[in-house]
Amino acid sequence: MIALLLRDLRLAIRAGGGFGLGLAFFLIVTVLVPFGVGPEGDTLARIAPGILWVGALLACLLSLDRIFALDFEDGSLDLLATAPIPLEAVVTMKAAAHWLTTGLPLVVAAPVFGVLLNLQGEGFFWLTVSLALGTPALSVIGTFGAALTVGLKRGGLLLSLLVLPLYVPTLIFGAETVRRGTEGMETGAPLMLLAGITAASVALLPFASAAAIRVNLR
Repeated sequence: MIALLLRDLRLAIRAGGGFGLGLAFFLIVTVLVPFGVGPEGDTLARIAPGILWVGALLACLLSLDRIFALDFEDGSLDLLATAPIPLEAVVTMKAAAHWLTTGLPLVVAAPVFGVLLNLQGEGFFWLTVSLALGTPALSVIGTFGAALTVGLKRGGLLLSLLVLPLYVPTLIFGAETVRRGTEGMETGAPLMLLAGITAASVALLPFASAAAIRVNLR
């Protein structure tokens, strides 16, 4: 399984879906927002939690269509589906590779980008914590969407339409955690809900993704 994970990491970087693409998009979002809403520090500080989470969400969305595309095109996905290792484990490794190349760099860079949006006080800590808890759910949910659309020509738009509604709860609770942390309020409730979404996604969606792949490969 480790070999499969390392292979997927190499493929993700070679195909242009590595951490650089997500970070560049995230940076563009945080740089452009002040031009659109104005440079007032109070306004930027108020909207920073939501903007940073939206930027991270969209950055994760960019590379979802590549999760299974390369393996489907060269026939590797058929071999993985008939291999002695469970397909659910393969899907889990795919999601882990996506998080390591996209989600983890966003977690590390988000506090730096928060400076551009005048994020205040404890917001930097809670931004990092919420992204660390929430971005794995984005990768697992995105892997499920990629499994549903594998093999479809120009399925990127359909993938976005399928995945974005599923991303909304994670976005809401993630941004709310950062907002409450910035204002010195209790963050336990949204943080626990965010962790619950991630735990449920990791526990259930690999099975749904594996089932979707089996159907698409018939």
